[in-house]
Amino acid sequence: MKLLAGKRAGKARRYGVLGLMMVPGLLYLLINNYLPMFGVIIAFKDFNYTKGIFGSSWIGFKNFEYLFKTSDALLITRNTILYNAAFICLNMVVPVGVAILLNEVRKRWLSRVYQTLILLPYLISMIIVGYLVFAMLSADTGFLNKTILPMLGLPEISWYSEPRYWPYILTAVHIWISAGSLSVIYLASIIGIDPEYYEAAMIDGASKWQQIKRITVPLLVPVITIMTLLQIGRIFYSDFGLFYQVPLNAGALQSTTNVIDTYVYRSLMTLGDVGMSSAAGVYQSLVGFVLVLASNFVVRKLNKDHALF
Repeated sequence: MKLLAGKRAGKARRYGVLGLMMVPGLLYLLINNYLPMFGVIIAFKDFNYTKGIFGSSWIGFKNFEYLFKTSDALLITRNTILYNAAFICLNMVVPVGVAILLNEVRKRWLSRVYQTLILLPYLISMIIVGYLVFAMLSADTGFLNKTILPMLGLPEISWYSEPRYWPYILTAVHIWISAGSLSVIYLASIIGIDPEYYEAAMIDGASKWQQIKRITVPLLVPVITIMTLLQIGRIFYSDFGLFYQVPLNAGALQSTTNVIDTYVYRSLMTLGDVGMSSAAGVYQSLVGFVLVLASNFVVRKLNKDHALF
């Protein structure tokens, strides 16, 4: 018994520091992630500020009915899914390509400069990004209208009143912002690949493209799969700043820029309906949760080692 007690005391001393290091992170998760989940109840109530959460009337699924019965329900759902599907597909290709290119830069200082430059857009406020895009697309002073289009002999375009261009503009801006942060993750994975694989490939006469195709990409598949599953979980969420700030909330563009998040924000600002906003959040979370489980199930059936859990 004494020996067993001594072993337990030794483990407590050994792992006690690690336990203390976990405390701040656990408190953060509890306060910021788990306690706010109590607010889910608002989605099922006719929330009244004077009555509070418990005093407000229970209305069941009426907030969800309002969200789905609105004339814009199909439009905002379609936009949200199609944009995020495009983002997920491109995020599986562009950041991986950027990471492979960065890995080929042999001068460390130059590689760090490139990493800083491509990561910078991710750190910029979306409001600033919106005005950078405006500087490019402004009808009166925009770089495209006043410099690029005249050089190509093309007429000027009123970008902020032409919805058909914005799916491409928003997709390009998203990739410009996100490719840097994702490529850093993939670059770290590439650096972790055993160099002996490449040495053996070079001895066998493999070209650089063959090394990338047969070694780099296959070994990146688990990381790509995990990152894709995480993005699928947020397929019903949108980058609010991207869809609200970058188009400058232009009413003429809402047929192609209005997504669930911006619709809920505009409804909240117009109607002040907190219950409907909460219902939209619950809807997004549940659908994302189901999609992650389904996607992970499919991946697990194909290859257990690549599954998230």
